[in-house]
Amino acid sequence: MPVPNSITFPKPEGDVRRPNKIKRYKPDLTIVPYDDFITDIMNILGMGLSMAGLMGRIKLCAWLALFCSLIGFANARSPGRNASFDDSKQVLSSFMLSISALVMSYLQNPFPLTASWG
Repeated sequence: MPVPNSITFPKPEGDVRRPNKIKRYKPDLTIVPYDDFITDIMNILGMGLSMAGLMGRIKLCAWLALFCSLIGFANARSPGRNASFDDSKQVLSSFMLSISALVMSYLQNPFPLTASWG
């Protein structure tokens, strides 16, 4: 029993596809792929801050280096998108250097980080 107020559409006869409307995809070669440098900048900044934290035993530099390394890791290219093995080695070395700077700065002075304005 049909439901009242239901709309029934007629079934089309034959093939409803329009072959003259089919267009093959051609990529636009004028568009340059976007290359993101945030990962590289954060890795270099993290390594520099790690060295400053490690050599100067500055806890703030060690923490900033850890944050820069985490940002660089989060923005790193995935292995399927033209990423080389060197990218993963650089991210890992930046992360390990920042962890070592943090550990060494707290081994030298185990007291918590104090605010300079307080």
